[in-house]
Amino acid sequence: MAKPQEKVSFGQRLKQIGMVFRFTAKQDRWFAPLVAAAVLIPLALTVVAVILSGWIWLPIGILLALLAVLIVLNLRSNAAMMNAAEGQPGAAAQIMESMRGDWRVTPAVSSTTQMDMVHLVLGRPGVILLAEGNPQRVRGLLGQEKRRLAKVIGSAPLHDYVIGQGEDELSIRKLRMTLMRLPRTLSPKDVNALDKRLKALTARPQLPKGAIPKNMRPPRGAFRQTRGR
Repeated sequence: MAKPQEKVSFGQRLKQIGMVFRFTAKQDRWFAPLVAAAVLIPLALTVVAVILSGWIWLPIGILLALLAVLIVLNLRSNAAMMNAAEGQPGAAAQIMESMRGDWRVTPAVSSTTQMDMVHLVLGRPGVILLAEGNPQRVRGLLGQEKRRLAKVIGSAPLHDYVIGQGEDELSIRKLRMTLMRLPRTLSPKDVNALDKRLKALTARPQLPKGAIPKNMRPPRGAFRQTRGR
């Protein structure tokens, strides 16, 4: 089941907004001038309106200035987050975890030592695989995961994307919009049922390939002692 959203206090919300302000100002040199313009232009118009029509326009002007600042913050902070996330391992999973709605994300269900990874996402559009890393290596990981998932997802839709800037790859800037546009083919009940099957599948321990390391081997004679019991 989806986790219930925790209530955030007013003070915590202000701290979050402050963190977003500082992060965006550090990443985007145009953020501070745009915020200043968002404040000064509505206030200047408010002063003119107060002079011509009275003090009734003052609270309206203040609300318009606050609204303009929030709009600038939303647009520029999203762009700054994408700039910081681009090329970072695991960025696709982080973006999906921050999206609104019932998106159930399992980061790095498959990975390599070269930081190639495949993330598993479950939502109303079905099962989604997001691959990050070297395109040639991650396509092999995608193929393995698709064969493994085919055993449990039944007729549920399966979508897969390679995150990147190359041909037939999905830019991380377009990730949210692309997934939001996918048709909602599963009901919430179907999502819950499929989630249980996928968790059972991904919970199975995967034994490493190749010879067992010496420090993991049982001592000599252990099997003989077991058989003699």
